[in-house]
Amino acid sequence: MEKPKACFKTSVGGQALMEGIMMRGPEKICVAVRKPDGSIDLSYDQVKRHPWQKIPLVRGAANMIENLVLGYRYLMHSAEISMGEDYEAEQSKFDKWLEAHAGPRMQSFLLALAAVCGGLLAIVLFLVLPTAIVGLIDRFLPLGGFKVVVEGALKLALFVGYLFLCTRMKEIHRVFEYHGAEHKTIACYEAGELLTVENVRTKSRFHPRCGTSFLILVLIVSIVLFSVLPWTSTGLRVVLKLLLLPLLMGISYELIKLAGRYDNLFTRIISAPGLWLQRLTTFEPDDSMIEVAIAAVTPVLPETPEGAAW
Repeated sequence: MEKPKACFKTSVGGQALMEGIMMRGPEKICVAVRKPDGSIDLSYDQVKRHPWQKIPLVRGAANMIENLVLGYRYLMHSAEISMGEDYEAEQSKFDKWLEAHAGPRMQSFLLALAAVCGGLLAIVLFLVLPTAIVGLIDRFLPLGGFKVVVEGALKLALFVGYLFLCTRMKEIHRVFEYHGAEHKTIACYEAGELLTVENVRTKSRFHPRCGTSFLILVLIVSIVLFSVLPWTSTGLRVVLKLLLLPLLMGISYELIKLAGRYDNLFTRIISAPGLWLQRLTTFEPDDSMIEVAIAAVTPVLPETPEGAAW
């Protein structure tokens, strides 16, 4: 592989897993997971192209669904590899029944369904619940024109509080350390340096094109977008929010895409909340985690840096 000659923006991205990392390049996907014996397991997928990926606004919601499904699948795969023989002992009766009786298509469908249901639960928690709470408060303490402000503050407080509680869990904290390794490795590649543990270690764990940045951007955009919706009925407001959800995802995706491609005052403002929040979702990795990140990203890089240009 030719070494990049200068700093550049890249389309290479990834996801932290249990004792591993998924990296996605222009053509390939690689999942690297640390096995119980210390070796690194590598598995590969091809990146699938879809017509909707070239349609602005539409591609945002479609990409979110695809990433939920793939992310859940890779997370389950990393759990199986990293736990080794302990994985079977930890499986529920339903998991064992599914493996024994359901075909590959049914298993894929159920995994996709679980991922989508998880995404819907997050929508209810961070978009619908604040509206319901504000509607309840307004019955006893009229908020008038401050409803939107209170609703927005509740959204952000719930999201930040949720992430903070996640960091208190040992297993999630390790995943967030792998998240830091993912970011630092991509930053090293974008800086045009050789992918070595020593070089990666010096890079920042914060990156503007991150899932955390996307989620906080979704919440911020939703505050602005939903501010025009009527409060005549809490139920009606919730329904209108759900109908506008694809547009919300589409706008947020285009903004995060701009932030990942350009570096100017506007994109720095867009990136600022996500970069700050990454203090909760990324932590400094150890060298063994960086090794996994390098193993994951190396197979997905194109022959020349131009092939990975954002």
